[in-house]
Amino acid sequence: MNVFRKSVIRKTAMWVCALLLVLPAGLSMAANKPFPQHTTYTSGSIKPNNVTQSAMDNAVTSKWNSWKGSFLKPAATGQYYVKYNSAGETVSEAHGYGMIFTVLMAGYDSNARTYFDGLYRYYQAHPSNNNPYLMAWKQNSSFQNIEGANSATDGDMDIAYALLLADRQWGSSGSINYLQAAKNIINAIMSNDVNQSQWTLRLGDWATSGNYNTATRPSDFMMNHLKAFKAATGDTRWDNVINKTYTIINSIYNGYSSNTGFLPDFVVLSGSNYQPAGPGFLEGAYDGQYYYNSSRTPWRIGTDYLLTGDNRALNQLNKMNTFIKSATSSNPANVKAGYNLNGTALVTYNSGAFYAPFGVSAMTSSSHQSWLNSVWTYTVNASAEGYYEESIKLFSLIVMSGNWWTY
Repeated sequence: MNVFRKSVIRKTAMWVCALLLVLPAGLSMAANKPFPQHTTYTSGSIKPNNVTQSAMDNAVTSKWNSWKGSFLKPAATGQYYVKYNSAGETVSEAHGYGMIFTVLMAGYDSNARTYFDGLYRYYQAHPSNNNPYLMAWKQNSSFQNIEGANSATDGDMDIAYALLLADRQWGSSGSINYLQAAKNIINAIMSNDVNQSQWTLRLGDWATSGNYNTATRPSDFMMNHLKAFKAATGDTRWDNVINKTYTIINSIYNGYSSNTGFLPDFVVLSGSNYQPAGPGFLEGAYDGQYYYNSSRTPWRIGTDYLLTGDNRALNQLNKMNTFIKSATSSNPANVKAGYNLNGTALVTYNSGAFYAPFGVSAMTSSSHQSWLNSVWTYTVNASAEGYYEESIKLFSLIVMSGNWWTY
């Protein structure tokens, strides 16, 4: 072997060794499930067919780049947070969104794991007073807990689910054991966010007395999350929560929205019956209507059907699809930002938080193909809105394009 070749081999070996030394232990150099994934959904479900798969993928990455630039920000050293309003505040709901987005966009975004780990460290730095594995629900621009250091169930659930996806994406042998971290928060959700006498999802770990103890919020009905929690932990109590949640969906649908399929923002227990909350129950006059919380239900509940084929809420989803097409003359621009459960509009304007999720629920049947195509096109071309609307549009585009996957 000549001297030149020996020198090249030695330098190459030294370079490889140096690279291995600077990589954190267990760090995968590539995502196991890089974007795009092109998941095969339940048989009989559909995707938009008026655009190519490549165009759909590009629409998602474009929306992700826009979302990231507007809302994903550095916090303390090594931490990231999601800026959810102009005051620079954040909430655990937004944090869960950020963690799910970053793990799903890995492979396309080379910084995804850096963002995810920084978001995880921020979550760790803001524990709930009631259980250190749950997240305090709100912080100000100085990253101080405000308005009570307790948790909100939806934020807790999305953070837990994101950690399960991170285990699938990068493995758990690196500096963060994603799977163990997921199990810790899942078990904390069961202990503090679940009413174990009713097997309902609480509003948060604070909701342990009076009407709040038995109330629940349909936008927290993340059925696929619940199934993943059971799969990851082996805790069969999650079956109780899953079964009870489907029972509530159908009870509200059959009793209060049989013509629309809409679910209210909040549900309360009266005697032995679940019913829409009254005005002013927690957030405002429309707490018992289809408003800014429940606008997410077509996406949340619809996604589980697409992934698992579980049809226990399919009648409710199909009724909602049929109603909204009729009420809008199949034009997404006519979707209003809020409805009474009987279908009358609460306001005269529309919002991405309302029209985009209908695209996900439309994927359940080929009878909705034209409507799905319209929702896709309208969502992609819509003007930018605030954090909440842009987040829900991005989630909806990810699912509609076939790029949502599960633990």
